[in-house]
Parts: sequence; structure tokens; C-alpha cells
Amino acid sequence: MDVVYDPYDPAVNDEPYPVYARLRAHAPLYHNADLGFWALSRHADVSAALTDSALLSSDHGPMLDPGAWGPHARTFLSFVAMDPPEHTRMRAAISRGFTPRRVAALEPMIRRIAQGHIERAVERRAFDFARDIAARLPLDVISELVGVPPSERAQVRRNFGALLMYDPDGKMAEDGLRSIIGLGDYYRAIVAERRKTPRDDLVSVLVADDELTDDDIVAFLFLLIGAGAETTTHLLSAAWYWAWRNPGQRATAFAGAIEPWMEESLRYDTPAHGTARRLTRDTDWYGVRVPKNSRMWLLIGSANRDETVFPDPDVYDLGRDTGRAISFGAGRHYCLGGPLARLEARIALEELTKAVRPGYDVDPGGISRTAHGNVRGMVSLPTTVTPA
Repeated sequence: MDVVYDPYDPAVNDEPYPVYARLRAHAPLYHNADLGFWALSRHADVSAALTDSALLSSDHGPMLDPGAWGPHARTFLSFVAMDPPEHTRMRAAISRGFTPRRVAALEPMIRRIAQGHIERAVERRAFDFARDIAARLPLDVISELVGVPPSERAQVRRNFGALLMYDPDGKMAEDGLRSIIGLGDYYRAIVAERRKTPRDDLVSVLVADDELTDDDIVAFLFLLIGAGAETTTHLLSAAWYWAWRNPGQRATAFAGAIEPWMEESLRYDTPAHGTARRLTRDTDWYGVRVPKNSRMWLLIGSANRDETVFPDPDVYDLGRDTGRAISFGAGRHYCLGGPLARLEARIALEELTKAVRPGYDVDPGGISRTAHGNVRGMVSLPTTVTPA
């Protein structure tokens, strides 16, 4: 059976899972010669690839887009676009700002921000869940960590969005290049200010580490304000949408199954659908030799729907075992912000179940989705609620 997979096809972006199922069944190693990548889609292959950094290098970054793929990726993706020993050094240094104690201590601040956004949205009864709650909460949390004042947060988010815009040839658009320069200057100013006058924020923790240069910190802030916010945004929208589509599961969620709601949403509609790697040597998969330096595309979203690991994978079931889901990756590059994303999502979902009645409604005709390769999620999710 011939399988065609183009991650930039809007129809695939809207509904990728039937395509992923065909890939797993008929083309577990898929080659798109026109776009220049090879894809792995089965759970066993993807999870093994994620943990083998010697075979599959991260030094060209995780993004499939040709304009973002290359040795320059570390400029705004930090240690995510590095291999050991550089990755080990950078991740260890930055991890000091994300210890379990530090993350847990953020709960009161996150809850205050979540309550504010939810209260303002619920007062209107009709609002855009993705824009008014899911996108604003993680951005505000990260902005609090970094020290970005409220008046400047919307512009920072717009600038980072421009970094993900590419022309049809895969080259970064002019707006994206301007945004890199503008955000780089903005972050350097914050770093310089914290070196003079430290505060109780993440940047002050990072500048106190002699192993981190200004370039290191600025690159990490690019990663944090973009990838860190976007993952949580799409997780929250997925949880809200799929609970609406499955009223029985929504009842379970509103009855208190908050963590199962979060974890099944991560598995069922994974925000980070794929991650790219550079193959370091000629390697055989399924009887086919893939040449050294090939761009490999590891389909995490497909792996999380693999029927050999998750029975009835296309059923949204809060009662299932999600322990083998790889929503935040695996191995050396397991998402450093995963615990923070889970904390934000748990708090937001807890506050939502207190603020509104279970029978909320969604307008499917108003839904729109992201359109770039690595991350899939909703950027518009019109919602009507009844206050609790």
C-alpha cells in the first residue's frame, strides 16, 4: 500500500492520526524525497531513537522546517540543539533554575494567574479558550519567571510567533529575522540589568552561574518563552476540546480526575508531534539503508497512538494507563520544562472545574490550528460556559 505523508499538508495537520496509522502499518520507515526527510512512526522505533543520542544527533535542532534545521539552531533553541558534552554542561547549569523545589514553590503564583484569567473569561460566558486562557497562562508564568513586565508580554509572544514563520522555500521570513534581532536585544538588556541588580527571578539565578555566558542565557530564554509556553497552551486546549467531544470522560474529569485528564490529553493529542534528528552514520531500518546525515523525523504523536502499546488508541479514555506515553520525549533531551507544564495544566484544570459547570460548549466551526511542523494545537477555540 502506497502511503503519502506531507506534514505541511493542511488536511494532514487537521487530522493526522489516520495517516499515522497507515505509516505504522505499511511504512514504519517513510521517506519523503521531495522534502528531504525520513520518518519513524512506531512507538518502539521512536522511543529507541529518542534515547540514542550517539546515533541520532540533536546538533541541527529539533525542527523539521528547512529554514530552522542546521547548525545555527542553537542560536535560539539553546541546549535542545546540542549533543554531549555541551548539552550535558548547559542542561546541568540551567537545571539549577528548575529544581523540584523551585518548581513546586511556583504553585501559588501560577494559581493566582490562572484564577485571574479564568475569572475574566467566565464573566463573559462566551470567549476563546485558546487565546484567553490557554495561551495567556503559560506566557504570564514564564514572564514572571524571567521578569518581563505585563505591558510587554503580548509583544514578546508576537515576536516569538514570527520566528516560526517560513516562506514556501523553507527560508525564515523577513519578519522572523527582525524578531530574532529584536528579542535578542530585549533579552540581553534583561540579562545585563540582572547582572547589575539581581532579583528573585530565573534570570538572576542563571546570571549567578559562572558557566553560563550571556549568549547561553539569551538562547535559553528564546527556548523558554517559545517552546515552554506553547506546549502548555496546546495541552490545555486539547484537554478542554476532547473532554467536550467525550461527555462521559468530561464528567469523570469534573469529578476530580484532573491528572488522568491531563495525561490522556498529552497522549491523545500530543502538543509536540515530532522532533528532528541528524543521523550520524549509515543505518538500516526495515531492510532499507538510510544514509549518514539524513534528517530523521521522529513522530511522537504517532507513537502515542501505537496500538501495540495503547489498546484502542483512538479512544479518549481517562481510565487508561498512560505510563508509556512519550509526550515530553525521552533520554537526554527529555523536556526540562515538563514538570512545570504539568503543574500549570493541573492548576488551570482544577480552577476551571471550580469555575464552570461541566456542560460547556465549543463552536467547532471557529476552531483553527497551528500550521508549523513540530507543534500541533489550537490557536482558536470558541467556548461558551455557565458559571458554577
